[in-house]
Amino acid sequence: MTVPPTTAPTEPTSAPGTTGRGSEQTMHVEDRPAVATPAAEKSIRVTVNGTVHERTVSVRRSLVEFLREDLGLTGTHVGCEHGVCGACTVLMDGEPIRACLMFAVQADGAEFTTVEGLAEGDRLHPIQQAFWDHHGLQCGFCTPGILLTTYDFLRDNRGADEAEIREAVSGNLCRCTGYQGIVRSVQAADETWER
Repeated sequence: MTVPPTTAPTEPTSAPGTTGRGSEQTMHVEDRPAVATPAAEKSIRVTVNGTVHERTVSVRRSLVEFLREDLGLTGTHVGCEHGVCGACTVLMDGEPIRACLMFAVQADGAEFTTVEGLAEGDRLHPIQQAFWDHHGLQCGFCTPGILLTTYDFLRDNRGADEAEIREAVSGNLCRCTGYQGIVRSVQAADETWER
């Protein structure tokens, strides 16, 4: 069998300022059009515990980092950073959220309550006092998130039974021991908080 002779492909001529083979062309860097890059920082305005804050933040900064590092509100704890443990729970426009799952820039215009916002001056909120009185604090790491979860729950629920309370705080993990002291504290807060 005879194989036909092959001929080498000829180089196409390239347009000025480009090099390439066939239909592919590569532009020199100086000939490339400018591409707009997204802003690395953005100004936000939030209200936290009744105080308005205006800051310029990195678009990649989490809300929990913003609260702790930029505003100095270290009561909001960083736990799993995956939205599982509930340690970073705060209230956003009155609803509990995980501050580790949100970027600070997403919070622009929102109103937040952190654990520091529960007390009135030196006077503990009835929920905080109940946790103190009934040993619901334990090591204290999960407590700020549980306090805010409890606040949200008790606002709309009176006379909740143990099963309902356990369900309400089930998204907040406590690694110290059982939840009995926490449940007792929530029950006591339900009785003493005048809402």
